[in-house]
Amino acid sequence: MPSFAYVAVDTRGKERRGQLAADSRERARAQLEAKKLHVLRLADGPDVPTAPAKGQALFSRQRRKLSPKQLTVFTRQLATISEVSPLEEALRLIARQSEADHVRAIVGRVADGVVEGRRLADALAREPRSFPPLYRAMVAAGESSGTLGEILERVAKLLERQAEMRGKLVSALAYPVVLAIVAVLVVAALMIAVVPRVVEQFDNVGQQLPLLTRAIMAISAFLASWWWVMLLVAGLGAVGGWYLLKRPEVRLWADGLLLRLPFLGRLLRDLHAARMARTLATMIESRLPVVEGLRLTAGTVHNRVLRRATEQLVEAIRGGGSLSGALGRAGVFPPLLVYLAATGESSGQLDAMLARAADTLERDFDTFTATVLSLLEPLIIIVMGAVVATIVLAILLPILQLQSLVGA
Repeated sequence: MPSFAYVAVDTRGKERRGQLAADSRERARAQLEAKKLHVLRLADGPDVPTAPAKGQALFSRQRRKLSPKQLTVFTRQLATISEVSPLEEALRLIARQSEADHVRAIVGRVADGVVEGRRLADALAREPRSFPPLYRAMVAAGESSGTLGEILERVAKLLERQAEMRGKLVSALAYPVVLAIVAVLVVAALMIAVVPRVVEQFDNVGQQLPLLTRAIMAISAFLASWWWVMLLVAGLGAVGGWYLLKRPEVRLWADGLLLRLPFLGRLLRDLHAARMARTLATMIESRLPVVEGLRLTAGTVHNRVLRRATEQLVEAIRGGGSLSGALGRAGVFPPLLVYLAATGESSGQLDAMLARAADTLERDFDTFTATVLSLLEPLIIIVMGAVVATIVLAILLPILQLQSLVGA
């Protein structure tokens, strides 16, 4: 008779491991369930599945997480395949097609949960770091209403749009950041390695050097002698700032300062507003409560000022207020979002108006970043050219001074 190794949990929540003989896997599972054991693993053979060591388990939990891109691909695959195949088969197929080991493991565990009779949302909850609460709530709503395929399609579109926005932001910032780093390295190399070797030729000329040359020589000598101290201070400052930002009051002040910056503040505000409007539109279209959508959205906001404003929206709406009124009183959301939310509430098309607000804010974001970055790139080049020209002028002035003395 075949032997099966199992891992199960009893009614007290205690893990049980062992093996039993049965005619088939189904009979083995039935025997365990008759003993009021919830089966977690059931494998062929006499070997009991062993738990990883404590350190290994912690390491694996830290690594086994779907990236935003992997979550988007998984959702799109599941939305497509589940239309033509049973859910557990769709999950198994996605797991087999994945090239990453940790993705196969995560999707495999979700599939095991579905095979054990769990709802998909409950099976996803076994991997909370890969599937956030907002994601699971929308899946649960789709299962409850019998429209899981439609909800998965909406979630896939939402994640794809968010990934598109992240890609645009990264691609927009990549070139200016690289250009700025190269400019700093070039100027540092000139000041530390080139300038000292050139200006040392003027030490014995017996004439006072021009003020600009003396200033550049002093800065160069300081950088050449104390560059390591500056790096150390910068490193210690970064570590100290990181620890300070862990304090809620310091983080709140810093996030508020970011929102008040001329360009970055508007960028952060519009990105958050567009993401919140898009998420709320999807959840309302999926027949989920606005309050629940706001509560779950607030947990995904990194800026503490915007997170607090979103949480205040939840409290205001629970108290009987309107979404548009709460948005207006918060004072940190774009006027366009407030106006379109009010229009949607009065017309009964809040989801459509929020989606339109998200589209408009995202287009404005694209236009704004394109305009700012088109100005930022030449500005970096001009500043770098001015610094290099100043260094070159500081070197040439003594030479011209010597030539005038020789000519005299």
